Amino acid sequence: MSGDQLMREIGRSGVKASAVGLGTWAIGGWMWGGTDERESIAAIQASLDAGVTLIDTAPAYGLGRSEEIVGKALAGRRDKAVIATKCGLVWHTNKGRHFFDQDGRPVHRYLGRDAILHEVEQSLKRLGTDYIDLYITHWQDPTTPIEETFAALEELRQAGKIKAIGASNVGRGELEQYIAGSGLDAIQERFSMIDREIETELLPLTRRSGVATLSYSSLALGLLSGSIGPERVFSGDDQRRDNPRFSVGNREKVAAFAKSVRPIAEKHGATVAQLVIAWTLAQPGVTFALCGARNPAQALDNARAGTIRFDPDDLAGIDAAIAATLVNMDS
Repeated sequence: MSGDQLMREIGRSGVKASAVGLGTWAIGGWMWGGTDERESIAAIQASLDAGVTLIDTAPAYGLGRSEEIVGKALAGRRDKAVIATKCGLVWHTNKGRHFFDQDGRPVHRYLGRDAILHEVEQSLKRLGTDYIDLYITHWQDPTTPIEETFAALEELRQAGKIKAIGASNVGRGELEQYIAGSGLDAIQERFSMIDREIETELLPLTRRSGVATLSYSSLALGLLSGSIGPERVFSGDDQRRDNPRFSVGNREKVAAFAKSVRPIAEKHGATVAQLVIAWTLAQPGVTFALCGARNPAQALDNARAGTIRFDPDDLAGIDAAIAATLVNMDS
C-alpha cells in the first residue's frame, strides 16, 4: 500500500487529477436534508489537504449553492483544485424539457448554445474562478442536436474558459455522437458494485476512444458504505427515505458483504467503504470515483481509498463476495 494519491488524466486533455474525487451534491443540501456551510467548506479543504484534487459540483446542486460553497472553500487555493462542474439543467429559461422542480422553480434539461454560454458565466462567478477544468453536460437534452451542444463547448475550450469536455447520463447512441465530435474527454455515470450497466453499454466505447470515466454513487448513496445498518431511519427530504434500494433486506445483504470482505479491508488497514471505492477504481475503464462528504472526517475517509492498491487475489476475493451477497438488490 502506498501513501500517495492515485493520479489519472482526464481523457486526452492534459489535465491530471486525483482518482478519488469529492462529489458535492450533498453539500448543496437539496435532497440530502439541508447543508452546513462551515462543515462543507472544511470537508473540501480537508480533501485538498489529503491530496484529493478533483472537486465535482453542478449548478443544480441547490440552485447554485454547492458551487458557491466550493468557490468559498477554494478561495486562495484555486491552483490546488481540478474543478468539474456542469451545464444543461437550467432555471433561467423554459426552453428544452421540464425535468423537476426545486425550491418552487421549474428546472429544464436544455443544452442549446445560448444556455451554455449563459451558464458558464454564472458558474465562473459562483466558483470565483476564470476557468473550469472539466465542463460536463449534466443530463442530455433531446430537443437540441448534440452537434450544437458540442460546438458551444468547443467554443468555450478555445476561449480558455474550460479545459476539458465531458458528458453525463448518456445513452450509447449519445455517447457515439459525442465521440464522433473527437473532442470528448470524459463521461460521468452511475457505477457501483450493484450498478454495473455501463460495463457492457459504455465502457467498451470509452476505453477504445481514450475517454475517461468518472463514476458517481460509487457507494450507492451510502448503501455500500457498511455504516448504514438495518435500524437506520431516514427523514425529511432525504431521497433514501422511500428508496426501495434501502430496504431492510438489502441492508442485511450489505452487512453480509461487509463481513465477508472485512479481512481484505483489514489487510490494507481500510474500512469497508474505502475498500468499495478502491475496488471501483480498479475496474477496467473506470478512471475516477466521486465520493460525497459533508464533513472533514468523511472527506479524509474517502481520500484514504485513493492510496490503496489491491493485488489480484484481493480483487478476486471481493468479486466473490459481491457475487455471493449483493444479488437482486432491486427486487
